[in-house]
Amino acid sequence: MKFYFVLIVMILTLITGTVVAGNTVDQAGQTPSPRLEPGLDSAEDDAFETDIFQEDQADQSPHAMIADPLEGLNRAVFVFNDKLYMYGLKPIAKGYTRVVPFVARKGIKNFFNNLFFPIRFINDLLQGKGEAAGMEFSAFFINTTLGFGGLNNFAQKYVGIQLQDEDFGQTLGVYGIGSGPYLVLPVLGPSSLRGVVGRAGDWFVNPINYAQPWEVSWGAWGLEKVSWTSFYIEDYEAFKKAAIDPYTAIRNAYIQNRNALVKDVAGARKLKNSKE
Repeated sequence: MKFYFVLIVMILTLITGTVVAGNTVDQAGQTPSPRLEPGLDSAEDDAFETDIFQEDQADQSPHAMIADPLEGLNRAVFVFNDKLYMYGLKPIAKGYTRVVPFVARKGIKNFFNNLFFPIRFINDLLQGKGEAAGMEFSAFFINTTLGFGGLNNFAQKYVGIQLQDEDFGQTLGVYGIGSGPYLVLPVLGPSSLRGVVGRAGDWFVNPINYAQPWEVSWGAWGLEKVSWTSFYIEDYEAFKKAAIDPYTAIRNAYIQNRNALVKDVAGARKLKNSKE
């Protein structure tokens, strides 16, 4: 019985990282900002959410583009990920929504947001964002204690601490490393060569990866993905209807959003250095 439970959890985890999980879209057809890293939340009331990129979708400047030499293969993987979402993750997330009350789902999502604190904290330090790192640490301490282990985002609600998404891919970009070619990863979704290296770096500081026994780690990954997706179940279908070419729209949204995140950090550092 334990073997079948573990097998189900593994399959669940494999189908939950797809590119389409949790993408948002407005009714005017604006392309969404794909989720950047596992566990980095984008709900409206979470302080470190990633907003939809502000640049005009028609902006085709060199800074908004990315090389896509493997477009044929990427499109095939995109279709594969799409099927995983439609026939795997979506039905599971719908069932989860019916069974688990909203308050409990929100608490679980907050718990994982708090758990991924090391990823954001370490990358703040690597990017030279001392103040942001201090805010991260303060929020983690407050949410872990007063927020009952992170189930309540006490730091944002009652203290007003606002956090930002941070990951090692952004850190590499801040230090001048180019994005490299665009890649669509099986299960994991849109990325780039720099993004792949960034994911590997973040893996080493992700607490879930050190949970023992391994069944707990896999189960936690599956629960986090399903919990997060349960808040955005219908978004992907709306996005596909709004976009003429979903593949191209997601690619452009991904690289523009990543460039904007790196540009914001690099610009802040440049301004700080000029003042000094």
